[in-house]
Amino acid sequence: MSEKRGSFKSSFGFVAACIGSAVGMGNIWMFPTRVSLYGGGSFLIPYVVFVILIGFTGVTGEMSFGRAARSGPVDAFGIACEKKGKRKIGEILGMIPVLGSLAMAIGYTVVMGWILKYTAEALTGFSMDSAEEYAAAFGEMASAFGNDGWQIIALILCMVILMLGVGHGIEKANKVMMPAFFILFVILAVYVAFQPGAREGYQYIFRIDPAALKDPATWIFALGQAFFSLSVAGNGTLIYGSYLPDQEDIPASAGRVAFFDTLAALLAALVIIPAMAMTGAQLDQGGPGLLFIYLPNLIHTMAGGSVIMIVFFVAVFFAGMSSLINLYEAPIATVQEKLKLGRVPACALVGGISVIISLVIQGIVSDWMDVLSIYICPLGAGLAGIMFFWVLGKSYVEEQVNRGRERKYTKVFYPICKYIYIPVCILVLVLGIALGGIG
Repeated sequence: MSEKRGSFKSSFGFVAACIGSAVGMGNIWMFPTRVSLYGGGSFLIPYVVFVILIGFTGVTGEMSFGRAARSGPVDAFGIACEKKGKRKIGEILGMIPVLGSLAMAIGYTVVMGWILKYTAEALTGFSMDSAEEYAAAFGEMASAFGNDGWQIIALILCMVILMLGVGHGIEKANKVMMPAFFILFVILAVYVAFQPGAREGYQYIFRIDPAALKDPATWIFALGQAFFSLSVAGNGTLIYGSYLPDQEDIPASAGRVAFFDTLAALLAALVIIPAMAMTGAQLDQGGPGLLFIYLPNLIHTMAGGSVIMIVFFVAVFFAGMSSLINLYEAPIATVQEKLKLGRVPACALVGGISVIISLVIQGIVSDWMDVLSIYICPLGAGLAGIMFFWVLGKSYVEEQVNRGRERKYTKVFYPICKYIYIPVCILVLVLGIALGGIG
């Protein structure tokens, strides 16, 4: 017997959950690196432009599509294609973002195992004293079956939250984790600001280099950073939108999500780049190496480094867990809808599949995530955009986007989404394939 569909209890809870889905490792281990590599403020300018564009179009569209369908991607795509008598085709296409979300969640589970282990190490005190020791420890942890216990615990914590449902699980967890994340990173930013040598980092972050602005790579990687950071992929944002009441002003909520996601990325840059500048280190490598090797080695040399390490990894854990919850929600909701299972059995089924696959892919998780980010995420976003803006059409879109608003949303929304946003999704897919990833 299927259970009554869950819903968010408050606008703040919904926005906190969407911010949680957007704020993740891309903000922490990739954004500061991109700022460092592409001219500081010269990177921020195109990044903000693309955040506004994608927040205005893709985030608003996926939230509205989900609320209109009151379902996950499979039924939403099916409803869109039903008008053409092709519901089954729509449902098959809807499985692409759902399976992509599940695969991404499985890969992210491996990363969350690493984060949980480092958080525990920070609380008990790291035993490593050099970059070489951190590198060796991370290499061992990231190898095949190198971190089974912590990875399973991270997955169990995530599934427990999801089993509690939308209002009592996802919403309440994000109401705690997201404010805590921002508070902890503000504390870190203030601490770093008072350290000698930090000034050079700030000067770099906000300087404008005309040559970098003219470099196509700056714009390409700013687009990739904004696109993937805002989590438009036809799955997580769409499914969260499906739990919204008709009274919710979706464009306003999408704007808040884009703002706080950008704020989180800037906070990470304001912590990491000045911290690196204090030692004269060049931030030219992002990804797991930055988070698990270079930063811990740097932090342990600072005054009060053990406390800073705790604050940092607890904040990172909150950011990662909020994203993991979002990634698992679309496949869990789909299992509930299609197999008519209750919430707890659906979580148990998805969790059981995930624990097996996540343990198997530990040694290849980087390649696993690269394939998904290059191919599946932009494809899912593009398909959702095509279904909503092209298949369902202008009158339907405008009705859904304006629901819950006191005044009608701008008339340029629909043509910008139809003729700019969807080509952007295709562009992200093509550039990702050509360059080996831009997110």
